[in-house]
Amino acid sequence: MRIALIQCAPGAPDMAAGLARLDAAASRAAAAGAALLVTPEMFLTGYAIGAEAVARLAEPADGPAAGEAAAIARRHGIGLLYGYPERAGGAVYNSVQLLDAEGNRLAGYRKTHLFGTVDRAQFSAGATLSPVVEIGGPGGAFRVALAICYDIEFPEVARGLALAGAEAILVPTANMVPFDSVATRLVPARAEENTVFVGYANYVGREGGFDYCGLSCVCAPDGTDLARAGAEETLLVADLDRARLGSARSQLTYLRDRRPELY
Repeated sequence: MRIALIQCAPGAPDMAAGLARLDAAASRAAAAGAALLVTPEMFLTGYAIGAEAVARLAEPADGPAAGEAAAIARRHGIGLLYGYPERAGGAVYNSVQLLDAEGNRLAGYRKTHLFGTVDRAQFSAGATLSPVVEIGGPGGAFRVALAICYDIEFPEVARGLALAGAEAILVPTANMVPFDSVATRLVPARAEENTVFVGYANYVGREGGFDYCGLSCVCAPDGTDLARAGAEETLLVADLDRARLGSARSQLTYLRDRRPELY
C-alpha cells in the first residue's frame, strides 16, 4: 500500500484555508498513486496558534470540517489522516481523524501525551490510545494505529499499539528544533523494536516562536528509512510492503520474546 506524507509550512489559523490545503495535498498524493495521505499535527488550523484561536476554531468530530474532509477524500479517491482541534463535552483536544477513500470515518484519536506549555495551554489530554483499524489500498490492507507527535516518544505507546495488532503507526507531528533526534533516532527505534512501519509527518518553517525541523520519514519494520525528507517542503511517498513486514517479524522477534511477568 502506497502512502504519502505532506511536509509543509504551517498555514494560517483558518479552517477554510486549511481545508483548501488538504484538498491540494490530496490531489498531489492521489496523482502519485498513494492510497493514503498523512498530514502534520493540527493541519487544518496550525499548531502553535494560541488557546483563543484553538477554542474559536475547534469543531466536533462530526462537524462541518469533517464533512468537507470526507468530500475531499471521495473527490480524489484517497484515504486521509488529518489533524484538527476537536471540541467535545466542554473540552478541546488535539485530535486526528482517519478517513478511507470513500470518506468513511475509520478512527479518531486525541493526543494523550501533552508537550510543554504549548499543548497544556491549548488542549485537554486524551484518555485512551488509538484503536487499531484496517485500511486498504493496492498491495493489500494494513492494520494501522495513530499517535500524535510527543506520543511516539514514549516507548509504551508504540509497544501497546503493536501488541494490539498494529502493523503501521501513523504519526502527524509538529516537532521543532532542537529535537531533531526524535525523527532520526526515536522513530526508527520505535519501528524496529515493535516491527511496525512508522510514518512521521512534520512541518517545516516557523510558527509561534517554533522552528519546525522537518525530517518527515517512513521507517520500515527493521528501522531503516523507506523515505526521508530534509528541511524542505515536499510530498514524501513510500510503499508499505507486506513481505517486508513478514521478513522483519521473522528475524526480529521482540514481540514474541517479551517476558511481561518481569516488567
